[in-house]
Amino acid sequence: MQKFKRTSSGGIEYRGHTFPGFNKPIKSSKPEKKKMVLAKEGDQVKLIHFGDASMGHNYSAAARKSYMARSAGIKGKDSKLSANYWSRKVLWAGPAGSKKAPPASQKKKLYE
Repeated sequence: MQKFKRTSSGGIEYRGHTFPGFNKPIKSSKPEKKKMVLAKEGDQVKLIHFGDASMGHNYSAAARKSYMARSAGIKGKDSKLSANYWSRKVLWAGPAGSKKAPPASQKKKLYE
């Protein structure tokens, strides 16, 4: 059984990190990842780090379409306990777009 405890401010403390709640992404403590989330599905709780910190995300409609097509079949049924679920939901969802440009290696006419 995983141990987590509620803080007096209403947050959740887990493995030395304080989260605003379950299923609420925050900036990752790992330098190579963008975000982390304390995911809860039923009675299962899991700490998930997702998103490559060196890459841009959601910077164009073509890039979003390409990512969504590539990641659609990962792990079959997507659950809240997978990094793919959170990446699709947080980093690649909607037409909003990111202010962060794609890395130089990813700059192609397709994504401009």
